[in-house]
Amino acid sequence: MSVDRTTPEPPAARDPETLVARLRAAGCVFAEDEAALLLEAAVMDVELLETLVARRVAGEPLEHVLGWAEFAGRRWSVGAGVFVPRRRTELMVAAALALPAPATMLDLCCGCGAVGGAVLLGLRAAGADAVLHASDVEHAAVAHARRNLGPLGAAVHQGDLLAVVPTMLRGRVDLLLCNAPYVPTGAITAMPPEARDHEPAVALDGGADGLDVLRRVVASAPDWLAPGGSLLFEVGTDQVDGATALVEAHGLRAAVVTDEDPDADDATGGTVVVATLGAR
Repeated sequence: MSVDRTTPEPPAARDPETLVARLRAAGCVFAEDEAALLLEAAVMDVELLETLVARRVAGEPLEHVLGWAEFAGRRWSVGAGVFVPRRRTELMVAAALALPAPATMLDLCCGCGAVGGAVLLGLRAAGADAVLHASDVEHAAVAHARRNLGPLGAAVHQGDLLAVVPTMLRGRVDLLLCNAPYVPTGAITAMPPEARDHEPAVALDGGADGLDVLRRVVASAPDWLAPGGSLLFEVGTDQVDGATALVEAHGLRAAVVTDEDPDADDATGGTVVVATLGAR
């Protein structure tokens, strides 16, 4: 009598339909798309696929599970404990590329480096180039930012905002990008668990009104911007008045850029404040 000693395949390996069903049961809205990406990531490795699916079903962000996030048409390295760049922030990239081409760029609260990197690549595609420096306080974010931006020739610094930026950049920054946290502290608990439970609080929590970090950045910006240089940052629609008043109080000219796509929603429709320094 023969005995079948074949190890049963884990559920995720049986077929795509089973995988989609598991993801959908876990609350994944785009289960079919996620299943295709997980199958691609596993490259026919049944055990790896089951590990990835189990992590996703347990609630980890898909981007952390895959090891990359798509932003501005490119895949950027991310991982556990790293803020995942949002689609709506692509508006900041577009707004930056609509300005005169900068010679020197600085990306604060850079996370994985996707925003500054996307602007730099956009400049190069248009036949321009720039020096890019970036900084973030989170060790994990800096590790991924260096992985993403190092090949582009950018320098990434770890520490609090401008405290770790080379002083030689003071007064010379043509474009200052800052995707600072702007979620009010009281609203953190209402965020999706993927963000609330898996992204660092320092990348989400903007204080009582969401503008605490931005107050520090805006107050310092005039000393770091070159004449005619601009600071770009993202806010919620209900924060625009407070943000523009803050900008103008520090002697900067404020403009607001919004997504003109009629189908834009909270996930895709951003609001960007452009704060420009006049001639000294």
